[in-house]
Amino acid sequence: MSAGAFVDKIDPFAKRSLKKRQKRSQGSSRYRTAGDQELTALPLLKDVAAGEQQELLIKKLHQCSVVFDFLDPVAELKSKEVKRACLNELLDFITANRGVLTEPVYPHVIQMVNSNLFRTLPPSDNPEFDPEEDDPTLEASWPHLQIVYEFFLRFLESPDFQPNLGKKYIDQKFVLHLLELFDSEDPRERDFLKTVLHRIYGKFLGLRAYTRKHINNIFLRFVYETERFNGVGELLEILGSIINGFAMPIKQEHKQFLVKILLPLHTPKTLALYHAQLAYCVVQFLEKDATLTEPVLRGLLKYWPKTCSQKEVMYLGEIEEILDVIEPNQFVKVQETLFKQISKCVSSPHFQVAERALYFWNNEYIMSLIEENSNIVLPIMFPSLYRISKEHWNQTIVALVYNVLKTFMEMNSRLFDELTSNYKAERQKERKKDKDREDLWKKLDSLEIASVTRLPDNSTKARPAAAVNNPHSKAGKS
Repeated sequence: MSAGAFVDKIDPFAKRSLKKRQKRSQGSSRYRTAGDQELTALPLLKDVAAGEQQELLIKKLHQCSVVFDFLDPVAELKSKEVKRACLNELLDFITANRGVLTEPVYPHVIQMVNSNLFRTLPPSDNPEFDPEEDDPTLEASWPHLQIVYEFFLRFLESPDFQPNLGKKYIDQKFVLHLLELFDSEDPRERDFLKTVLHRIYGKFLGLRAYTRKHINNIFLRFVYETERFNGVGELLEILGSIINGFAMPIKQEHKQFLVKILLPLHTPKTLALYHAQLAYCVVQFLEKDATLTEPVLRGLLKYWPKTCSQKEVMYLGEIEEILDVIEPNQFVKVQETLFKQISKCVSSPHFQVAERALYFWNNEYIMSLIEENSNIVLPIMFPSLYRISKEHWNQTIVALVYNVLKTFMEMNSRLFDELTSNYKAERQKERKKDKDREDLWKKLDSLEIASVTRLPDNSTKARPAAAVNNPHSKAGKS
């Protein structure tokens, strides 16, 4: 091991290369061996009689079930091209023709999808992979996978598709395999998976509870065990539309999901990757049921970041979205604890946190809520705002604070004047207290110096220090 590598290993703050990692490709863990027979092109579906199309369609689906190794770019080029052309033909055929998705075709379609899509995802080749900084590892077999996903979507969306027939093959095991694929590093695949799972959720009522349960399991494992899962954002997008369709009143099961799953999802360090989708889900719940506002806001305050300014800015953005839809009677319940936290944010030395908190006063609806409850909000916010107006290092923040103070003065001038005089009086008391403390220490220092100078040199040398300090010791009595 080189000296530089050793230093990097023991020093977590060692400077590493700022250059982004290049995009890589990774292959499926399953593919046919070189000894298998080469694929040959079958006749086109449009060229055979209508009575023979079903049989040929099934043959083509079998042909498309063969999986190739794309990590070797020159291996089996002819067979790969035959499969690609066959997949495109199948896609066009089920799109342009009606009545071709008959019952015998269903198991062969699902078998072809299983063979191509469901595979063990390889571990990341970069243990320190940072989704915000590093490029993802792309799926090498995407030229075929993309068409398979498009075909399966057309199959599910076809007017000929019959859920009663499909439920024999699209079952819980199928959904579980789909959910596992959401951990793929390739964002193109996750985007297709999101649409596919949403279509399945919409068409198969019997799979809905099972799907939600396993999404919950993925989130719990992500929050409390691994903090690594690539498809959190996509799964939250699906849940956003699911929550939007919840019937009223909201079931207790769904309320538990909000409190036990969605709120803890604010804690992982990769929050920035999926925060927009998470905030949307939370706000959807509050628009459905206003009584959930208090537990949600108290939950956010409980998980409020202490050392990460970037996350604080995201939390403040979400708080503003919640306040945009909050009912006045719910605002009254949380205003005190909420504005104590906002006051801390306004006082933050990190100017982006302070700036984001001060932007609340640009929101007309929030301003109307503050005005209605100014007797509670103003006393909480005033000390921080007044102090920052005199002390903050960033002039932009000082200017924003002056605007907020001006707004408060116009809102309730009598209370503002009262708070100003009280604040100045408190500051005067604090200064006097500090001065008295300093004077007392000076007096104690002078007394100590005087007592040391009065002691005779000989007696000080003869006696141990303990005897001098303790008049009840034997040495002191003699």
